[in-house]
Amino acid sequence: MGVPDASDSRLALLTRWVTDDLGFSAGRIEPASGDASFRRYFRLTRGADTYIVMDAPPDKEALGPFIGVAQTLKGIGLNVPVILARHLRQGLLLLSDLGTRQYLDELAAERDVDRLYADALGALITMQTRGRAAARSLPPYDRSLMMREMELMPEWFFGRHLGLEAGAGRAMLDAVFEVLVRSALAQPATFVHRDYHSRNLLVSADAHPGILDFQDAVSGAVTYDLVSLLKDCYIVWPAARVNDWALRYRGQLLQAGFDLGADEAEFIRWFDLMGLQRHIKVLGIFARLYYRDRKSGYLKDLPRVLAYTKAAASRYPETVEFAEYIETHIGPRFDAAQRRAGAPVDVPT
Repeated sequence: MGVPDASDSRLALLTRWVTDDLGFSAGRIEPASGDASFRRYFRLTRGADTYIVMDAPPDKEALGPFIGVAQTLKGIGLNVPVILARHLRQGLLLLSDLGTRQYLDELAAERDVDRLYADALGALITMQTRGRAAARSLPPYDRSLMMREMELMPEWFFGRHLGLEAGAGRAMLDAVFEVLVRSALAQPATFVHRDYHSRNLLVSADAHPGILDFQDAVSGAVTYDLVSLLKDCYIVWPAARVNDWALRYRGQLLQAGFDLGADEAEFIRWFDLMGLQRHIKVLGIFARLYYRDRKSGYLKDLPRVLAYTKAAASRYPETVEFAEYIETHIGPRFDAAQRRAGAPVDVPT
């Protein structure tokens, strides 16, 4: 069996499980994808058949949430990996392989953009309507979780990446964070995938999209996954097109019997402010991935995320001071920090 690095102890463990316990001695193991967490994925090939092996170190990542959410999503008819074998004590899963055609690659090439988004939004409708009852058993996306997420920005993006003083803009940030939490908690709660974007969606032979990386699902605001998809940290579309997709989705939710309790203007406000909360969190996460976890690949996406953040904050009187703060305090420091790290300054095309 071919393996990429025999000195990797977790990979050696995974290889023994696949060969000795599962009987794939004639197979080949290759890296399939990385992850922003401690999980890794390998593609197992034997003849014409392929499988995915998940490596989730049990002291770092629990398999229970992945297994439970996979069963929920499969049960409501969505295309997620089937769990074929498991070794819970060692943190290993054998999964069906949904393929390699990532939505991001297709969208970046501008192939079938409207159809791909229609498929992804259709799956999201199913998730948020048929999965709504199951969401009650998920952890809540509550005030404390949202605040913890947003605090990553002043610590890792402001402090570590930009070198800003810990108290810089603190009162302003506290006010903005409060606005964002209140807006999110005012929305109807439903199933939230939490990373529903182009890197976690696949063009699949069975049904579009294949859905990945759902183990952090929670019960939370109805616009969260919508904004993850349409204001994607890895690709950007004109604001008018994004708003049109969002409002069409609102109409689909209403047709499906989902009681939103919001007109179009309020729904877009929810959507924008939810996006602001998410992108504030992501600025912190991407900086932490670089400084703490030595994962530099996400730095190139920081300009896009910062642009999303500034644009959303500028639209509402309660958050416009934050947009002005980004303009006057963040911009020059950001360019210098990106150059020091050897990363792009401008939004990648």
